[in-house]
Amino acid sequence: MKKTDSQLGMHRPITRRDFVQGVSMLAAGASLGGSTLAFAGQATDSDYPPTLTGMRGSAPGSFELAHALRDGARMGAAKTLEERYDLIVVGAGISGLAAALYYRQRFGDKARILVLDNNDDFGGHARRNEFHQGGPMRLALGGTQNMEHWSYSEVARGMIESLGIDMQALLRERTFAYGDHPQNGDAAWFDEATFGENKLVTNYTLEGWALGDSLDCIDELPLGDEARADLRRLYTERTNVLPDLDDEARYAFLQSISYPEFLQKHCGISPEVTRIFDTTMHSSWGVELRALSAAEAMDTGAPGRNMVGWDFNREAFQYPVAMFPDGNASIARLMVQRLIPEVSPQATAENVAMARFDYAKLDRAETPVRLRLNAMVTNVQNQDDGVAVTYVKRGEALRVQARHCVMATYHSMIPYLVPALSEAQQEALKYQVKIPMLMTNVLIRSSKPLEKLGIEGARCPGRMHGDMYVWRGIDTGGYTQGAAEDEPVVLGFSGTLSPPDDAYDLKAQLRGSRQRMLELEFADYEREVRTVLDGLLGPAGFDVTEDILAITVNRWPHGYAYEYMDLWDDDFAPGQAPHEIARQPFGNITIANTDAGAEAYTHTAIDQAYRAVGELPA
Repeated sequence: MKKTDSQLGMHRPITRRDFVQGVSMLAAGASLGGSTLAFAGQATDSDYPPTLTGMRGSAPGSFELAHALRDGARMGAAKTLEERYDLIVVGAGISGLAAALYYRQRFGDKARILVLDNNDDFGGHARRNEFHQGGPMRLALGGTQNMEHWSYSEVARGMIESLGIDMQALLRERTFAYGDHPQNGDAAWFDEATFGENKLVTNYTLEGWALGDSLDCIDELPLGDEARADLRRLYTERTNVLPDLDDEARYAFLQSISYPEFLQKHCGISPEVTRIFDTTMHSSWGVELRALSAAEAMDTGAPGRNMVGWDFNREAFQYPVAMFPDGNASIARLMVQRLIPEVSPQATAENVAMARFDYAKLDRAETPVRLRLNAMVTNVQNQDDGVAVTYVKRGEALRVQARHCVMATYHSMIPYLVPALSEAQQEALKYQVKIPMLMTNVLIRSSKPLEKLGIEGARCPGRMHGDMYVWRGIDTGGYTQGAAEDEPVVLGFSGTLSPPDDAYDLKAQLRGSRQRMLELEFADYEREVRTVLDGLLGPAGFDVTEDILAITVNRWPHGYAYEYMDLWDDDFAPGQAPHEIARQPFGNITIANTDAGAEAYTHTAIDQAYRAVGELPA
């Protein structure tokens, strides 16, 4: 039975406090009250954004002006500041910060650099979340998570090493595994609203299943008998439903059909079965399973290879997780410290997770590099002697000048900021539609309910967040969190929002997800979290009205970079892919971001920053 808001604890004071913290930065020069943090001498919340809870990421106040520009708004006259720089970087994410570092390598440490960002914190999606409620500080990530270090170029590897990061130490000093392999195996929670009953299924083996693994969990799923039989057949039957095609033609066909369509039309699998897998890729690809071709889905580990005559005992890739306890926010912090040492003079890769950062020192006239937050860029144009950049801060339009500019914001926004670009380049920039991503962190009083259930996380196939897991076991950067079950712990909820059913093509799906994400208020996300925790952990003694200490919703409607996919994109000739056309330099302006590499990875952001700085005129 659906519970009321009162039964879910929506009336609790923490909700109102979280909400106020999340939106108060809208006011010009707003100052949040609150006690001084009992950690490393940090200032109050308003001076130190990582402690803010409530709605974060694309929070109210950070994107409305951008949407107005997109919708045709025109800016009034701007006041020209008596500031002159060698470089202005638009965007303080990892790519923008890397561009500033590479610029200093190329043009010298005395180069004057201004980094502008529309958000109230740096790092872009590499956002740091801190919790100080209820005991020792607990860290969580706000978006970008770990380093795919096995794919790093020499450039990206060199950047990581220059920051003093020891990859092998990161690999050694963690036990975190996204909720996998706990006492009672992986888990999935099926909710009453979607599946007719609230049911936790442990020893859940259907994702990442290998030959020899048990399939007993199928009997526990809240499905009809026919659907359970279909599901078991999907994993065990050895056949070839495409007998007239050789291997090459078979793979090409699987690239041309969606995974759910292949299962239903060619394998006779009930739509009730495919519903279980709809959100499987939410936390990785950021899309519905129907957006993937059958080939992409099965290459990623979805079942079905045995249905086309191939070996389905695919060797699992052991994902070698290397990360800091705040995700890649520590990389962004190390970059900022390298650019502006005064913000944290003693910070190193060994202590960065616990180092104090003084945000008051980010933007000071006496330092060669300045980082200016809450500054929304509205126009960038070439001039004879460089560039002029207009931005809005505290409601005032301001203009600054520089020799060079690196645009480290996402592609689809750049045509509105640099309207003098050619029509062909603007069209290429608009081709890539960002993939929405959602990371919600919830601080709970203790992990006892999870220990009682023998789980460290759960798949939630019918809910807003596809995955939930305990965020601990990453003892790097000077941070250590024990496994004591009577201390506060962070639960990470990740995924994206399912698009409307009638959104057919991929870009319509992404835009539909984005619209849903923006229309929901903080209370909607909070209600979802409370509903899931009540149904999942309530039977183990979790009191949803008392045991939630804080909630931070990291909402990124423009999240992952768009990657080309079988069903929706052509095979472009070398140099003619939209992202390659889009990133071409324009006078004194170059472009650096993950969109420019068509990959949503940290090393891509770094590689593209290196390229963009190298393309700037001498």
